[in-house]
Amino acid sequence: MELTDVDLLGAQDHYLAVVATTRSDGTVQGSLVNAGVMAHPVSAQQVVAFATYGKAKLSNLRSRPRATVVFRSGWQWATVEGPADIIGPDDPFAGFDPSGLPELLRSVFRAAGGTHDDWATFDRVMSEERRAAVLVHPQRIYSNRS
Repeated sequence: MELTDVDLLGAQDHYLAVVATTRSDGTVQGSLVNAGVMAHPVSAQQVVAFATYGKAKLSNLRSRPRATVVFRSGWQWATVEGPADIIGPDDPFAGFDPSGLPELLRSVFRAAGGTHDDWATFDRVMSEERRAAVLVHPQRIYSNRS
């Protein structure tokens, strides 16, 4: 299983994925997001990306920067696990110009199958919600596909 396979599977169900992060007590926090595969804006390596303003996810990732992302379609599923980078208004990232955040969030949205008729409104809402991009580096990829 490669990231291209993960991306194809994600496309089959609107790029919906379950993201799991770890709480401070070691338990798992999960939530549903739209996620996709794209190039990291600094390293250009392929990563799984999603945007969030979720207090729990961001708090967990700031303290323990690892995530598991599971895509599914029917009974087929694929999991990507790895360290995560956060780039957002409250999370500067070395080598990334903060003025590029609106375009990064657009790229994450497009990678997750999104389209928009009014990018100015999209940018405004993302800014108001203080959305951040989360970029998961694939250390482990596995699935039930043969």
